Amino acid sequence: MATDKALALAQEKELDLCEVAPNVNPPVCKIMDYGKYQYHQKKIDTKHRKTQKKTEVKGVRMGFKTGEHDMETKAKQAKKFLEVGNSVKVSLIFRGREAMYKDLAKEKMLKFQEGLEEFCSIETPPKGQGNTLIMILTPKKS
Repeated sequence: MATDKALALAQEKELDLCEVAPNVNPPVCKIMDYGKYQYHQKKIDTKHRKTQKKTEVKGVRMGFKTGEHDMETKAKQAKKFLEVGNSVKVSLIFRGREAMYKDLAKEKMLKFQEGLEEFCSIETPPKGQGNTLIMILTPKKS
């Protein structure tokens, strides 16, 4: 149908002529109420946004001198975060001259991760940022 004829038909019905497929030869148009179409598209978009799972990055902080039992407690907490589907940022904070022992701290963090090995994988291995050592763990896909 010719464009001017289609426009006249749309105006007669008090609707809009909307281009549906512009890349096709000839382009495909549709007679519809464009405001109503936009409203429905907005509703569909918000519905899709609500159904998407948002992952958060939860944090677990520990010190260089943190004891074995405290590490187990923090591992349990990290396990809860991972089971829900969140990533976990493990931070080991150095105080004073503890920063000289970064290699021991990395071993401590890797030992922490080994305790959670069945639930997570390392996204970012332990790396230093100032007086903090940071490692990010992501949940394994089940």
